[in-house]
Amino acid sequence: MEAVLTALPPQTIHHVSESSGIAAVRRAGNQLASCLGLDETVAGKVALVITEAATNIFKHAGSGDILLRGLAAGDARGVEVLAIDKGPGFVNIEQAMRDGMSTAGSYGVGMGAMQRVADEFDLHADDTYGSALRLAVWGPGQARPGLEWTVGAVCLPLPSEEVCGDAWNWACDDDRLLLMVADGLGHGPDAARASEAAVALVQPGGSFAPAAVLRLAHGALQGTRGAAVAVACLDSVASELHFAGIGNITVSLHGGDKARHLVSHNGIVGSNMRKVQEFSMPLTDDAMLIMHSDGIGTRWDLERYPGLSQRHPALIAAVLYRDHARGRDDASIVVAQRHQGPWR
Repeated sequence: MEAVLTALPPQTIHHVSESSGIAAVRRAGNQLASCLGLDETVAGKVALVITEAATNIFKHAGSGDILLRGLAAGDARGVEVLAIDKGPGFVNIEQAMRDGMSTAGSYGVGMGAMQRVADEFDLHADDTYGSALRLAVWGPGQARPGLEWTVGAVCLPLPSEEVCGDAWNWACDDDRLLLMVADGLGHGPDAARASEAAVALVQPGGSFAPAAVLRLAHGALQGTRGAAVAVACLDSVASELHFAGIGNITVSLHGGDKARHLVSHNGIVGSNMRKVQEFSMPLTDDAMLIMHSDGIGTRWDLERYPGLSQRHPALIAAVLYRDHARGRDDASIVVAQRHQGPWR
């Protein structure tokens, strides 16, 4: 089931370092499920997987974070749960998935129970950097037809802010996926107004030409603080990527055993955007696009995480956020790759 994340409540992060944190994040999950109109049965499943994920963090790692986000696919709604920690990881993942197995003296049904209850399940863990878990629970509804591309993201405000000055959005037609990441200047509500005005231009019936979208954004952001904006179009039929960017959004295309970094021009969309240039390059069958704001450091390397590139894009985004968020800025990271699911 492909997830579309537009017009939904913002993603939230919840720290777990003591038992009270488990109850707090469970309440946040219940509130999100209610906001999405999910019934009591689905809300109960959401509460269960959140409780188990948070308990695993507390018992096995000591501390970590739960990220919650609403999902939409057609008229179906769901909740995504990302659990990240820097604990010892799982030496044997297959063994950890079996009921009754525990390395922390707990009852040991958490991992198996989460996999059975969740509609989508994915896990990445090693004994060097920690563990990351993705779960999705869906309510009833008609999903859209499957897409060739799967998209995942983390988008969170500076810890001292309640509103994120970064934003992202995507749209698709039969053959093309359009992605935008925008970083409003500064932090807080004024930065959010700029970034949200930019990503609102990404619509299924709108332009899929990155340079044209940037020019539209420049007009739409007049009178705001302005933003750094990057726009990419992945064309499956032509096997091409088209890209245009202004400002400090980092964009890289991975595939074919190499990574290419895409160039954005200097300037501020909505203020002093002097030059817009669109670049094109071929897409390989294993293509993966990663776009992030400067709230994420640039010294990451996927080669440090064996197997991570085969995981769900949201899990890739969560691991890079966990290990490379600067902690002094809004942080957003969006990952798109050719569909490899279902992740079960």
